[in-house]
Amino acid sequence: MFLASRVLHSTGRDTFGVGIFEGSGQRILANARDTFTTKEGGMIPNEVAKHHREVKEKVLAQALEEAKLTMKDIDLIAYTQGPGLAPALLVERDFAVTLAQEYKLKIIGVNHIVAHLEIGLFCTGAQDPIFLFCSGANTQVIVHEDKYRVFGEALSIAVGNAFDKFAREIGLGFPGGPKVEEMAKKGKYVELPYSVKGMDVDFSGIVTRAIQLYKKGIAKEDLCFSLQETCFSMLLEVAERALAHCEKKEVLLIGGVAASKRFSEMLAAMCAQRGVTAYTVPLAYAGDQGAMIAYQGWLERERAQKEFDINPKWRVDEVETFWKK
Repeated sequence: MFLASRVLHSTGRDTFGVGIFEGSGQRILANARDTFTTKEGGMIPNEVAKHHREVKEKVLAQALEEAKLTMKDIDLIAYTQGPGLAPALLVERDFAVTLAQEYKLKIIGVNHIVAHLEIGLFCTGAQDPIFLFCSGANTQVIVHEDKYRVFGEALSIAVGNAFDKFAREIGLGFPGGPKVEEMAKKGKYVELPYSVKGMDVDFSGIVTRAIQLYKKGIAKEDLCFSLQETCFSMLLEVAERALAHCEKKEVLLIGGVAASKRFSEMLAAMCAQRGVTAYTVPLAYAGDQGAMIAYQGWLERERAQKEFDINPKWRVDEVETFWKK
């Protein structure tokens, strides 16, 4: 049995996960996780790292139990090398190295964003899509040519961070996206800035204006609805432009924000108008999780790595996709 085990995955952000992927059967055997949350306020990097240190052994045990395996069944450990928050990345890197030394296993570091893209392909069956990658820390329109290339991205904060920031300001806590979406169901439209610059988007001014309106007494529900509709419309505009430019027939929505039902509905409507296929990664693999790192580790299983560092600012277009046929 060949297993690529994403034995730990802080994602460099709020979630510590352990995933196990069986290469021979092309199956995800386990996908355990524990997510840092708050009732008020946002993420403090050192607090996130503390959370990961506290839960890492428990999450590993959960994953092995779910897969009905022991560490002796594991052949490879993959960890998130970047991008992400350095304190969180260091926790998972150190845990991965310790396990690899203890069980004499091969270890490699993989790119967090590439792992999102590849698990999306694995789960949906999409062949050659425009990737609409929308998470808390990253928002990019990506296409694979000889390597992954970014056609457009957020110029300031990512869409997930935009929701988190607004949610924090109005007392909804972290993570903000699900709470904004739930509150938006009761809201109506209020005009907010719409900022698309070529193939790029800018969310900072939208959030600033939404906070100003909240302080002037505009209802939370209306602002959540308007923030969500405006941000998603901007993203679909640049995705549609990328479809036309690259002459693709598929769009794949991935990343934590892909968990939004409203976003998937809007994407499906846009693609139907263009006669192309819309895919959304399954909910279990939309946010940060260990299974995607396990799968990415399996894809890169032939690669040798001698130094096990972290790279908090590692961009997807800096990754050579040598594992692709």
